[in-house]
Amino acid sequence: MTADPGPALDCVREWLGDRRPDLAIVLGSGLGGFTSRLEQPRALSLGSLPGFPASAVEGHAGEFVIGGLAGRDILVQRGRFHLYEGHAAGTVVLPIRLLARLGIRAVVVTNAAGGIHPTLAPGDLMLIADQVNLSFRNPLFGRVATGETRFPDMSDPYDADLRQLARQVAREESLGIQDGVYAGVLGPSYETPAEIRMLQRLGADAVGMSTVLEVVTARALGLRCLGCSIITNRAAGLESGRLTHAEVLERAEQAGAALGRLVGGVLQRFR
Repeated sequence: MTADPGPALDCVREWLGDRRPDLAIVLGSGLGGFTSRLEQPRALSLGSLPGFPASAVEGHAGEFVIGGLAGRDILVQRGRFHLYEGHAAGTVVLPIRLLARLGIRAVVVTNAAGGIHPTLAPGDLMLIADQVNLSFRNPLFGRVATGETRFPDMSDPYDADLRQLARQVAREESLGIQDGVYAGVLGPSYETPAEIRMLQRLGADAVGMSTVLEVVTARALGLRCLGCSIITNRAAGLESGRLTHAEVLERAEQAGAALGRLVGGVLQRFR
C-alpha cells in the first residue's frame, strides 16, 4: 500500500504560514548542524504529523526546519526514516512525497557513508553521480501515487547541472570533492569484507543505508536531485579496527562544516 502524505499536508502548510520554499535538503547521520546556518529557523517534529512515525535513530532529529539562507527560504529535513527500523518503503519516502506536494522543485540528499574506492578517506566529500539500490525495496511498488510516473527514467538520477554547480562551489571554497557511485543497502548491520568485495565488483564507491529510495521517489515526482556523501570510515576489510555508529556520527559532525559550505553555496546559487 502506498503511503499518502495528504493528511499531514495541511499541518505543514499551516506551520509554514506565508513561506513558500522551493528547495529542500535532507540531512543524514550526524549532519543536523547545517541548520545553524539558517536565519530565524523554526522546527516541526515529523512525529507530530498524521501518518508520520517518530524518529528513533541516534543522530536523526526527525524534524522539518524552515529558515532563511541568502535571502530565500530553505526547508530542511533533519534526519530520515530507514528500512532497518522496520518501516515500509512507502513510509521511508513519506517526507519526499510531502515535499513535492509543498511545491519543492529540487532536493539535496546527504548521508554518511563508508568509503570503498581507494581514493576515498574518512572526512572526504563524495558527490553522488549514480546509485545502486541494493535494499531490494522500491517505494513505487503498488498503486501509482499522486503526481508520480509509473516508470521513471533513472538514467540520470542526480541532476547534471546541479552536480556541475556543486563542483564550481567546491573550487571556489577550496573543498576537495570526488564523484562516485553510492550503493544503498538494507542494514542495519555493517557490511562484511566479502560484501564489500562484491560491491567493489559492482562498481560502488561508497555504501550506506539510506538515500536510494528517496531519489527514486523524487525522480518519479519530477524533482531534481543532488546527492553528497560524507565518508566517515573505510569500509569493512579495507582498514583495521571495528566500525561503530558512534564513530560514524563523530566523523560526520567533524566534516559537517565542509558539507555545509558546499550545500550552502549550491542553494544560494540555485535558480
